[in-house]
Amino acid sequence: MTNRNILIVLALAALMVAPFVVYPIFLMKILCFALFAAAFNLILGYGGLLSFGHAAYFGGAAYICGHALKVWGLPTELGILVGGLAAGAFGAVVGLLAIRRQGIYFAMITLALAQMAFFFFISADFTGGENGLQGVPRGYALGLFDLSNNITLYYFVLAICLGGFLIVVRAVHSPFGQVLRALRDNEDRAISLGYDVERVKLLAFVLSATLSGIAGATKTVVFQLASLTDVNWHMSGEVVLMTLLGGVGTLLGPVLGAGVVVALQNTLASGPLSAWVPVIMGTIFVICVLAFRRGIVGEINALIKRSF
Repeated sequence: MTNRNILIVLALAALMVAPFVVYPIFLMKILCFALFAAAFNLILGYGGLLSFGHAAYFGGAAYICGHALKVWGLPTELGILVGGLAAGAFGAVVGLLAIRRQGIYFAMITLALAQMAFFFFISADFTGGENGLQGVPRGYALGLFDLSNNITLYYFVLAICLGGFLIVVRAVHSPFGQVLRALRDNEDRAISLGYDVERVKLLAFVLSATLSGIAGATKTVVFQLASLTDVNWHMSGEVVLMTLLGGVGTLLGPVLGAGVVVALQNTLASGPLSAWVPVIMGTIFVICVLAFRRGIVGEINALIKRSF
């Protein structure tokens, strides 16, 4: 067994025993944001597309899933799937409008459309407005396992997030992922080789939006709540921070970045610095951009390469 396989086995073993050591709700929050950051990194780190509107898919799916579970009475798995598919559909619409632009123009289009989604959710009747969509039932997994139990719910969330992460890994290491990186590095050369640039970008964008939606829908099941915080532009900024902090263009970087950011937010929120959380997060963002552009995982990889 290789060192890589040993590390994977140890990581899976740690995840299996984690809810008996750490508060399960906290762990599930990290898992949901880890999937969100990994999905966002698919287009930023591997596609070179900076979206400032990914909260629309994360939060939009949260509302759709919550409504599907609470009002329509769908099974939990189907409710999460409906939320993810709705996010993917909206991502397809945004992608069709945005991918023809590059750089700041692409980012501004995604932000503008995400803000339109935010104002829709704040005024729509089914969202509960500023109070959010509360009392979302957790239901049963596969109709058998009661998700009101936090330990059972943890393993359910773990399965979903691992599945989503494996999709990202598979996409990155597939021929599709190779083409996506080629577009990021030199789009003109990729065009000259005959690749359909807009089609590849759109597929990546829709896949990223769908997985982001699944992360948001799963978070709704965990907290039994979908709120405006999930769809606010601040959430788009947070996922950018998570990805940059962990390491853009690395598979584990966004996961680690999500864990660090969520842990910091939870630690600071209950202390005397609770009012300064946005300032502290902003300071970390600036330091990361100026001093650690490769992120935590990127810097570790660079250090290992220099050592050997």
